[in-house]
Amino acid sequence: MQAHPLRLGPGADLRAAIEAAAAELGAQAAFVVQGIGSLSVAQLRYAGMPSASELRGDLEILTLAGSVAPDGAHLHMSVSDGQSRVSGGHVAPGCVVRTTAEVLLALLPGHAFSRETDPASGYKELVVRTL
Repeated sequence: MQAHPLRLGPGADLRAAIEAAAAELGAQAAFVVQGIGSLSVAQLRYAGMPSASELRGDLEILTLAGSVAPDGAHLHMSVSDGQSRVSGGHVAPGCVVRTTAEVLLALLPGHAFSRETDPASGYKELVVRTL
């Protein structure tokens, strides 16, 4: 495993920046081990919902984790607002970093990830291959 810490600045799209960093590093398989920071906009798709919900305001990233393949990421995140309310779900595009996001990206040499439609779930699911 190769660890690559990332620091994303204000205005960055969290998901797009993580996917871009993995691509720039030539990662065929990676995991976001953890992430913290703040957002001004969070786009979260809650369990069982067809589309993302938008949260706006001063939001703290409490947890961020998931897998990153060349054809996309599957990330989960929990955030809290100024009243201590916590929301969590799938990270959708459009999560905007407010002040910073600190992310630990772990590359897995010798592996390749892809997302392929699983007939059982109907969703594009992670496929792990050993190189």
